[in-house]
Amino acid sequence: MKQKIKALVFDAYGTLFDVHSVVTLLEELFPGRGQEVSRVWRTKQLEYTWLLSLMGRYEDFWEVTVRSLAFACRALPLDCPPARQAQLMNAYLRLEAFPEVPDALKRLTAYPLAILSNGSPRMLAGVVESAGLKGTFAQVLSVDEVKIYKPSPRVYALASQRLGLEPGAIGFVSANSWDIQGAGAFGFRTVWLNRGDQPGDELGFPPDITVPQLTDLVPILSP
Repeated sequence: MKQKIKALVFDAYGTLFDVHSVVTLLEELFPGRGQEVSRVWRTKQLEYTWLLSLMGRYEDFWEVTVRSLAFACRALPLDCPPARQAQLMNAYLRLEAFPEVPDALKRLTAYPLAILSNGSPRMLAGVVESAGLKGTFAQVLSVDEVKIYKPSPRVYALASQRLGLEPGAIGFVSANSWDIQGAGAFGFRTVWLNRGDQPGDELGFPPDITVPQLTDLVPILSP
């Protein structure tokens, strides 16, 4: 019999906060290319976290995001001088929360809530405050504490240790299928927030629950 969920842990980027909300600014700076830049930027950002982890190296997520933006602009190719790069990076501190997130989190407060993210502490503090969610989370945990990126088990272990709970008592919510696979392999109860009705990864750890919107999780987990 599975344990009762005693806390909810959320991924940040792509789950609570929309990484593509920078498209508006990108369109201003690169007319007609905003969606393309955002897609390449995000893809390379994730690739760099995985590569660094495999290489046994660590750079914080701010530096990874800077390097990923530089790659995207060079690959497309687009001119991105330092002032423009700084403007885009500052926008990453103010990413928009997905529309249903504030209401859903308010309705899930029967559980202790936490964030477990690749983001650096500064980046996470910025988006949480900008979205009006300060005080919502009992813990805001960054991989910076363990110096390796998801889906390393060391990252998921950080949440278990800091919350003082066995993995099976933690409900982990992510919109990233690869993150769900890593969390499931570690032993978390997993909730895939599949907003785009995408196919899941085939790595042997399917989600325990799949919902299209975070608010759809509320009636499922209501005590």
